[in-house]
Amino acid sequence: MEVLVIARRRVEAFAEEEFAALLEPEAEAVRRLYARGFVRACWSREDVLGACLLFEVESVERARELFEEAPLVARGMVEAQFVPLRGYRGFGPRVSS
Repeated sequence: MEVLVIARRRVEAFAEEEFAALLEPEAEAVRRLYARGFVRACWSREDVLGACLLFEVESVERARELFEEAPLVARGMVEAQFVPLRGYRGFGPRVSS
């Protein structure tokens, strides 16, 4: 199953210095999840400070568990939505009439 995680830094609750100290460990945590095959893609957001990650896992709960391994997430400095995805029907086989 694919799960889209839409994350946002909680800049209203934490200082920039607090984030800066953890950005490299956070990136390393995402790299490890990618190397383990759980994260398929990751993007930085342009609308707010944050990221979107595409997980390939067996459940939304598993995506949440893995996401919570990241330092910023573990410290409550990030909030996220977990969106389960399914294939778009427009890309399936067409039935001829």
